[in-house]
Amino acid sequence: MIVTTTPGIDGKKIVAYKGIVFGEVITGVNFLKDFTAGLTNFFGGRSKSYEGELIEARENALKELEKRAEGIGANAVVGVDIDYEVLGHGGNNMLMVTASGTAVRIE
Repeated sequence: MIVTTTPGIDGKKIVAYKGIVFGEVITGVNFLKDFTAGLTNFFGGRSKSYEGELIEARENALKELEKRAEGIGANAVVGVDIDYEVLGHGGNNMLMVTASGTAVRIE
């Protein structure tokens, strides 16, 4: 499965458009990660725990996107966009990562 942010794939012809597909992941951030990220925020530097959480959520959203595209007969997804959103208030934060694109069939 080819997944790309571009509207087409060099050297490949799109023969069918299957529709828009999404991959969504909502993940919680636990107290320990919040605590260590708070220390990083106070003292400066990068938050490895949050970065790891973002990477894992993004990879899972893309896997879900591919799975849904395959489910409707596509062998590629073009025009992929990834969005990040924080849900919740006052310490009950959840991270939502959404990947969306157009499922296509290529030669």
